[in-house]
Amino acid sequence: QVQLVESGGGLVQAGGSLRLSCVASGSIFKIYAFSRYAMGWYRQAPGKQRELVATITSGGSPNYVDSVKGRFAISRDNGKNTVYLQMNNLKPEDTAVYYCKADSLLYGSYWGQGTQVTVSS
Repeated sequence: QVQLVESGGGLVQAGGSLRLSCVASGSIFKIYAFSRYAMGWYRQAPGKQRELVATITSGGSPNYVDSVKGRFAISRDNGKNTVYLQMNNLKPEDTAVYYCKADSLLYGSYWGQGTQVTVSS
């Protein structure tokens, strides 16, 4: 069984910051180490489709959607089976449920349950 548990969401004023965490656990990570998974953060606003926010490869290379470049930073700590999303200069349009995802070619993909981020203007 695989669990991805997000935390760190909340209510913040525009211009503020939040740091999301996603901790991965489960027997699959003993077979195929967390460090070998590509990790990603996605978000879904009410009435909209889920969209990619940022990804980080197993080698630590980040990639971002244009709307968050320069404001968000994704990182990972393989020793803690954790991926982070530092979000600075938050805007009301960043309001959404944020999900983390683990991807591997061999063992498929896994999603967390999401954490709500609300940015007030």
